[in-house]
Amino acid sequence: MSSKSNESAQARVVARNRSARHEYEILEELECGIVLHGSEVKSIRDHKMGIEEAHVRVKDGEVWLVNADIAEYPQATYLNHERRRTRKLLLNKAQIRKFASKGDDRGLTIIPLDVHFSERGIVKLTIALARGRKAHDKREKLKLQSDRREMQLAKQKTIRPTQGGKRGVS
Repeated sequence: MSSKSNESAQARVVARNRSARHEYEILEELECGIVLHGSEVKSIRDHKMGIEEAHVRVKDGEVWLVNADIAEYPQATYLNHERRRTRKLLLNKAQIRKFASKGDDRGLTIIPLDVHFSERGIVKLTIALARGRKAHDKREKLKLQSDRREMQLAKQKTIRPTQGGKRGVS
């Protein structure tokens, strides 16, 4: 994947659940569609959406996004939508069965990771099957990230070209 296409993919992300990867261990990800009203799509295009407090529920063989906040679109007047209504997610039956059966396992949950636009301009939601982390797991993860960062910085400092063009230790 080229850096240009990677940048365009990053630019299309509208909302991201930043705490999800810290609070949960992500086991499996899945991209799905979401049923929206017109005013909701307009508001999402303006980046007026939050999924930090949202979660996913499986009920009666259907998957629902609960507690996602999409701000009202001011120009929609009386055709506006409810901010935190429950929204249906579009998955095929096999995907629903797979995620629902795994989501019923002890300690596993389904969480939204991000909302983005596909190449055709359709709103998509990335959901993940995840296991909650304990406090000591979170600390361990942060420590590992810190150690990796320190090793990278040390590696960059030790191998640096000198003025003569030869590589040396500074």
